[in-house]
Amino acid sequence: MSDFRLSQLPFLDSADPLHLSHWVLQLTGTKLRVSGRHHIPQNAPLLVVSNHRSPLDAPVLMVGLDQEIAFVCHQYMMNVPVLRDIVHQFGAFPLESPRRLFRQGYQRLRRCEAVGIFPEGAKSMVQLQPPQWINPFRRGFAHLALRAPIDPLALLPVAIASNEVGFESPIPLSLLAWFDPSESLFHKGGGHPVVLYREVEVRIGQPIWVTSGDREKYQRHQGTEYAQVLTERCWTAVDKLLQESL
Repeated sequence: MSDFRLSQLPFLDSADPLHLSHWVLQLTGTKLRVSGRHHIPQNAPLLVVSNHRSPLDAPVLMVGLDQEIAFVCHQYMMNVPVLRDIVHQFGAFPLESPRRLFRQGYQRLRRCEAVGIFPEGAKSMVQLQPPQWINPFRRGFAHLALRAPIDPLALLPVAIASNEVGFESPIPLSLLAWFDPSESLFHKGGGHPVVLYREVEVRIGQPIWVTSGDREKYQRHQGTEYAQVLTERCWTAVDKLLQESL
């Protein structure tokens, strides 16, 4: 028996990620507002950095920024048959290892494409948290930005803001441990939390430019420390956008 693929559906046969994203928001009845779209750099490699609470976040960001974005996703998604096809259909690629992240991310950025990263990791998706809470960012995206020989490169901080609190689904969180036993967060009890948006706002901040001068400093000094400074700068920008009143 062959695997089912989304592309077998006639209306999705030739749909690109942006059109698919519009379709998902229409299907879920999600009302979207966008602010700060004038901050999006034109004709420049773009690394989108955002908070993450909902499975709708990738399509929300693509519609909000009005462009295709190749998102970095959790490795376990590539081990789940139907979910794997969804990931491919939306143009995402898995975070299998730092080396692969750098290679695939660099290749896409060199083609002047947009790459999206949710630096909070899995915690924001497997634990229900207050709508305006944002976890510390992991600094992998900062290392990518500082190692990729692309000048200039824009880091675009974006906040996904919604008052939806979410709910605990009947799907056991431990089920995900079958697909990635190395993730400690998947070994907790309870159902997998789900946040779906009825109304959501995409708030786009001013880009943070990474230049050859930044890369020289990154190479000369402690790379980890310099990457951490850039990571915290992006976290602060996203948090400031998120804390604005809806």
